[in-house]
Amino acid sequence: MPLPGIRRRLASLLYESLLMLGVLALTFLVPHLILGIFFQAALPGWALWLHIFLVMGLYFVWYWRHGGQTLAMQTWKIQIESVFGGLPSLKQAWLRYALAWAGISFFGAGLVWALFDRDRQFLHDRLAGTRITFKR
Repeated sequence: MPLPGIRRRLASLLYESLLMLGVLALTFLVPHLILGIFFQAALPGWALWLHIFLVMGLYFVWYWRHGGQTLAMQTWKIQIESVFGGLPSLKQAWLRYALAWAGISFFGAGLVWALFDRDRQFLHDRLAGTRITFKR
């Protein structure tokens, strides 16, 4: 079975970015507004980034481990699976998530990797032992 193309995966990533605005508004913005308004307090920058990293990580890992698809991936009919088939392990899901941050933060190098990869997979998938496939 052919693997999804780069365009489909990037479209899913773009849609995922829009969905994450809602997730972060609820789980990040609201608590920190309440903290600031009622307690006149703000967390340091590193704690804010850690909060974002953990909230997004929980979102992605939970969806990948429960059906292999986030909401955006469902729309684009793609899924994450282990290279051996089946859902990724908890370790693979967290590794994929952390490596995706690194690959995207480093000028998108982890995404550009797909242009040169034999299966057109992103670098974080290759390193985590996962791949993006069409939903079966």
